[in-house]
Amino acid sequence: MKIITFDVFRTLGLAGVRYIKPERMYDHLEEIQAADWLLFPAYWQVHTLVYGLKARIFPSLASYHLGHNKVEQTRAFMAICPDHVPPTEILGTSRASLDRVEARFGYPFIAKRIKSSMGEGISLIDCREALDAHIEEEPVLYAQKRLPIDRDLRIVVVGGEVLTAYWRVTPLGGYRANVSQGGRVEHDDIPEAAIALALRLARELDIDHAGFDIAMVDGHPYVFEFNRLFGNQGIADSSKRIGHAIRRVLGLGHDVDPERDPDGEPPLQLTA
Repeated sequence: MKIITFDVFRTLGLAGVRYIKPERMYDHLEEIQAADWLLFPAYWQVHTLVYGLKARIFPSLASYHLGHNKVEQTRAFMAICPDHVPPTEILGTSRASLDRVEARFGYPFIAKRIKSSMGEGISLIDCREALDAHIEEEPVLYAQKRLPIDRDLRIVVVGGEVLTAYWRVTPLGGYRANVSQGGRVEHDDIPEAAIALALRLARELDIDHAGFDIAMVDGHPYVFEFNRLFGNQGIADSSKRIGHAIRRVLGLGHDVDPERDPDGEPPLQLTA
């Protein structure tokens, strides 16, 4: 099987994979067209690869399209599991929109940049002046009720399998639990309801490589978002475990030693 990756770091657990830099795609079109799978293309490549070259990509097309911004995925969540979405408003930035959010949520509430990760672009809005400042930089007002939590869950699902689930505990006095923002990782007492919600979302939306962020309020799970490209901090032996799960998605079997390619091919090949 011929496999090309466009992200060398995301495929360290896969042997026998050819690496091509995304910006060199047009220098290797014949090779790309002959490949069985293309792994981790950049977002700007996806439409050309899928619609132009009729290629198979991993992660799935849905993982790219829904994962591209918070508005797209939140609207999908609202359609299939509205009881598991925190109270949310997705509006323009008119005065009427600001008045509506202010009346519904009061202060403080959470405002998010629609394209962000690692806890960046999340603001705690505590007054009208802060809200006015926020919309100066944002074309869309994405506002969400602040839930009464001091932690959330990161649940990593690859190919319908949960690779890890852990709490991210918010630093004292903070409002973001992301590990990159100082959140502390804890693996104890992971709620089954949160696992079930992550697996349901992955299955119904065809998401095959994602880290889901889920909060628990009085035993009820609420999904914030998923990240197609998630951090590996909470995954023990991450390269091997993720590589093994990706092999299964690609049809290379469940019991493959990630140190050895089943066809005897050499390790990752690099292309300048």
